[in-house]
Amino acid sequence: MTKAVRCIIVDDEPAAHYVLSNYIKQNPSLELVFEAFNGEDTLEYLKENDADLMFLDIDMPDITGLELLQKLQHPPKTILTTAYSEFALESYEYGVLDYLLKPVYYPRFVKAISRFFENGEPQEKQSTEVLPDAISVKVDSDNIDIPIDSILYTQSYGNYVKIVTSKRNYIATITTADLEKSLPSELFMRAHKSYIIAINKVDEVNKDYVLIKRTPIPIGITYKREITERLKNE
Repeated sequence: MTKAVRCIIVDDEPAAHYVLSNYIKQNPSLELVFEAFNGEDTLEYLKENDADLMFLDIDMPDITGLELLQKLQHPPKTILTTAYSEFALESYEYGVLDYLLKPVYYPRFVKAISRFFENGEPQEKQSTEVLPDAISVKVDSDNIDIPIDSILYTQSYGNYVKIVTSKRNYIATITTADLEKSLPSELFMRAHKSYIIAINKVDEVNKDYVLIKRTPIPIGITYKREITERLKNE
C-alpha cells in the first residue's frame, strides 16, 4: 500500500483550516499531520518533522507565507492560499506548485494537488481524479458544505447565488462564474447566463426551458445547442 502524502496547513484563519482539512479528508492519498496558525509554530514543527505538502497562506501576521518559505532551507512542496491575487507572480519565484484564491473550491483544490502528483508522485495521480462529494460556500458568515447530489439548480443574483437543493435553498456569497468553476462539469452545465442546472435532475426539455421538479429554467440562446446535445446523451 502506498504511503499517504503528509500534509500541513499553515493559515491564520480558522475557516481556511476547516475547508482545507475537509478537502484533505476526502482524498485517501492525503493525510493531514499538522496545522498551524502562524509561521513560528510551523518553523518549530518542521525542525523536527517532515512533511510532503504544505498549504500555506501568504497574508499572515509576524511572518508572511513568502517569508516563511525564505526561512526554510528545504520547504515541503507548497500550494499557496490567499484572498489576494496580486501576490501570484511573486509567489511563483519560490517554486510553489500552485496558487489558490480564497474561497477555495474543491475541484480547484483537486487540480492543485494533481500538480503535486505530476511533479513528485505520478503513481498516485489517479487517486486525486475523483468527483467532489460536496462544495463549500459562504452563507452569511459561515462556510457551508452542500452535497453535490442534492443540488438541483442555481440562480444568479449579482454577487450572490441561490443554490436550490432537494431539501432547502441557500443564498451564497459567490458569483455564478466562480460557482460554475467549482461544480463538476460532468454533472452540471449552464442553461442560461443566470442559471446552472444539474443535468441528471432535468425532468423535461422544451424549446425555451427545462423543467426541474416542476420549476421551469430558461434556456439561453447561446446554450441551446449544448443543452440539446448533452441531454440527448443522458
